[in-house]
Amino acid sequence: MTDVNHQNLATVQSSLQPGPQSLISATTVAPTTFITFVTDSVQISTITPPVSGQHMLIMIHTDAAPATYLTTGNILTAVVPTKDLPSFFFYDPNQKKYYGCASNVT
Repeated sequence: MTDVNHQNLATVQSSLQPGPQSLISATTVAPTTFITFVTDSVQISTITPPVSGQHMLIMIHTDAAPATYLTTGNILTAVVPTKDLPSFFFYDPNQKKYYGCASNVT
């Protein structure tokens, strides 16, 4: 994705933007929309940034036992996701790292 498509990551969108995508978890994932549904339970250690500047991503795991995010790639803070609850990731382009936090609402 190029920075031209940055609106696909905005928190406010029109019906012209693509809806949330679904990805199968892998060691590296490449979301292209603000909200991404993640299936399977492979640990994720790297998120390919969809744009070059600072941004936020929401990952929602649909697997009953989602795996913890690892800090061996470009994720600075480990995240333990919960099924059907959003995990938030904030990208710092200076460090080229994502800060993560998981929702703990049940």
